[in-house]
Amino acid sequence: MADEKSGIGGRFRRYARVTGTMGNLAIKMAGERYLGIKINREEHAAKLRDALGGLKGPLMKVAQILATIPEALPREYAEELANLQTDAPSMGWLFVKRRMASELGSDWQAQFAEFEKTAAAAASLGQVHRATGHDGAHLACKLQYPDMASAVQADLRQLKLIFSLYERYDKAISTSEIHTELAERLEEELDYRREAANMRLYRAMLNDVEGAHVPETVDALSTQRLLSMTWLEGSKLKTFIEENEDQSLRNKVAENMFRTWYVPFYYYGVIHGDPHPGNYTITKDGGVNLLDYGCIRLFRPDFVRGVIELYQALRDDNEEQAVAAYEYWGFRGLDRETVNVLNIWARFIYTPLLEDRARPIQDMRGGAYGRELAMQVHEELKRIGGVKPPREFVLMDRAALGLGSVFMHLKAEVNWHRLFEGLIDDFDVETLRSRQKETAQLAGLPDHLWQHNTTEDAEREDK
Repeated sequence: MADEKSGIGGRFRRYARVTGTMGNLAIKMAGERYLGIKINREEHAAKLRDALGGLKGPLMKVAQILATIPEALPREYAEELANLQTDAPSMGWLFVKRRMASELGSDWQAQFAEFEKTAAAAASLGQVHRATGHDGAHLACKLQYPDMASAVQADLRQLKLIFSLYERYDKAISTSEIHTELAERLEEELDYRREAANMRLYRAMLNDVEGAHVPETVDALSTQRLLSMTWLEGSKLKTFIEENEDQSLRNKVAENMFRTWYVPFYYYGVIHGDPHPGNYTITKDGGVNLLDYGCIRLFRPDFVRGVIELYQALRDDNEEQAVAAYEYWGFRGLDRETVNVLNIWARFIYTPLLEDRARPIQDMRGGAYGRELAMQVHEELKRIGGVKPPREFVLMDRAALGLGSVFMHLKAEVNWHRLFEGLIDDFDVETLRSRQKETAQLAGLPDHLWQHNTTEDAEREDK
């Protein structure tokens, strides 16, 4: 397979370039820290972005995720990495034919009425082709690039290097749990059978949620590295915004997105951790088509309880409840000063939920203010000796910030408080635990996911 070998060789050459760039960064950061030699971070961050930009694979996705986690990386690097595009150039028809034959056999084309040669979309781990089944159904076939398992392992080693370099420079946030979380999620994304189960999970969770649409898997045309599903018609977010100035319709999209993300979380303890605009489309009536199910996480029921209790603590100015909430999240050994610093960021995230009025997210003074506040929190954490965020925090914060960005682009004016209160007004942790177990089993997810969550919560209660 000449095309695959060529791709692998090219990837290794790009890894060499990234490694060289990271090694250069290590030397420069060491000089800045120990010798007082200042580096031009903007210039070096641009070089790092260029080194990563042509690299298909998970490191590109990780870089984007890191760019959304406040102060997980220095500001200059986060801003550059946020500009990386997941819509990478697609592989050609020769590649597609060979990859499809390896998944469905040499007669794979006979299993479709039609199969488009040109990819409809291409991203970090695979590309999507439109097709038609013999029953006339319009399909989306997501085909994984070759050798992604080794690419994930290589990328995770690069990520560990990036984290270790940063912690030499700045110890405000311990990154060990962040790396563990990202590693586990990325390895799951390689298994398209797992993603098919995630899709079944979401079909069950969102079945009765108005404005939320989930594709149906086509198991006969799916494997571990090929996922076929029904095609959902819709527009990309940017196109929808350009074509629709109706404020009520924009508000409807925002409300539908809020429910699409948070009904699963508060009712089932499940979150979609990647609200990137490439992972959904918008229907003409403002509905949300959720398309990608690789980055899905089941949370401990007590973690969900902690998210709600922190909201209540901030609403009621209850410091004792805030401490308990952070402990439910998984923070350990918090003193009053650390809690006060964490609350600065928490109030920023929760503010739209605390005020009972229709309001745009822009009232929070936008992204620039958020970055300034994140830097303030970061400096305070560094001053008091740093903090180790629990691994669950990564995707939860990613979802909140990513959705906030979408709502800002929509210029939505919604009463977020009432939407949120409607989700949590009858919350019960044991009901969620039972609902999560039943729905996960129905979808065919591994038992250890909910069993592990139950065990961890029990251990925390014992402590």
